Amino acid sequence: MFETYFLMKTNDVIEYAKQKIDFFENDADLECIEIGDGNLNYIFKVLDRKSGKSIVIKQSSETARISDQFKVSPDRNRIEYEILKIENDLAPGLVPKIYGYDPVMNCFVMEDLSDHVIMRKGLLERNIYPDFAEDISTFMVNTLLLTTDAVMDHKQKKMLVKNFINPDCCEITENLVYTEPFNDIFNRNDPFLPNLDFIRKELYEDEMLRLETAKMKFDFFQNAQCLIHGDLHTGSIFVKEHSTKIIDPEFAYFGPAGYDVGNVIANLVFAWANADTVIEDTDERTRMTNYLESMMQQSLDLFIKKWKALWESSVTETVAKYTGFKEWYLDGILRDTAGVTGLELCRRTVGIAHVKDLTSIEDPVKRIRAERVCLSMAKRCIFERERIRTGEDYLELLDWAARRHPRS
Repeated sequence: MFETYFLMKTNDVIEYAKQKIDFFENDADLECIEIGDGNLNYIFKVLDRKSGKSIVIKQSSETARISDQFKVSPDRNRIEYEILKIENDLAPGLVPKIYGYDPVMNCFVMEDLSDHVIMRKGLLERNIYPDFAEDISTFMVNTLLLTTDAVMDHKQKKMLVKNFINPDCCEITENLVYTEPFNDIFNRNDPFLPNLDFIRKELYEDEMLRLETAKMKFDFFQNAQCLIHGDLHTGSIFVKEHSTKIIDPEFAYFGPAGYDVGNVIANLVFAWANADTVIEDTDERTRMTNYLESMMQQSLDLFIKKWKALWESSVTETVAKYTGFKEWYLDGILRDTAGVTGLELCRRTVGIAHVKDLTSIEDPVKRIRAERVCLSMAKRCIFERERIRTGEDYLELLDWAARRHPRS
């Protein structure tokens, strides 16, 4: 039955688990539900009602769930499976366990994280995760630095670059992140209509901004710096109070390290914009916004601190040990981080792939305000990426944007 590819439904997945996966007992009483709501893949949870044991099966098709316009190779699941293995070696315990990959059905099997929650959802429910900054900074430093030419054998790295070339997913990034938010060339943007005049003025008609995004797009084309996750936002992170698990690296390839770091910061800004705009109780609003500001600052500052320490203990390339090179190299990553923070804030606000932090705001006046805070901060991140280097720099920009668009 599973010798030729087809897109599975829940009943098919149950049969697949029985025939193809050595995880459940022979007398298991299996049920399956589709749990995925992402933009690309189909995700199923399979549970044995007798034992309580469960797994997750993730299958890809030749088009994205978000739109049939996006043709994407099913090979992305092979990439994700192998990336998760590498990430677990580099940052143990910060990704889910994986149990197998099937190249025929374009699916792989991994640990069920039902005791965790998607971070975006958890933040919208006003939960706090005290270990997040520590965990995410460790994950980023280990997976990024340890796959650079400064550390890896150069031939080994080149083989990995070849193995993880990901042109379809990269094309999505190149279009949705670097291009369309600033000109809507494919007529796919989905701006909030009450904000359309603001978006036209601030994004579509700003020629200097478009020039800067063009420069960043060509940096993205040309910079095979390290193995990046490629989509590291709060919808790709499972959390509970003292646990963080990074998922969904189907966009992974060798690219600029700052792309991952900037995505993390931008999505914390989205959570902040929601909390600051929506929460009416002053004490609760202060509690949540203070926490999110702390996570922004700590995530970046811990990243910098850990990067410097791991550099000293791990670098193998001779010239990378020259005086001043470490500082030059890290400075480039922080420049890219600021630029990508701005890009992500723009594309998630006006593009086809929105975030619930914004779309869940029911009051149109409040949503207008939240979006304008994000877009105003975004532009300064892009224009001032040569100077933005610390967590405090981002908090100052966020404070400026919030004061420019005060709560009503």
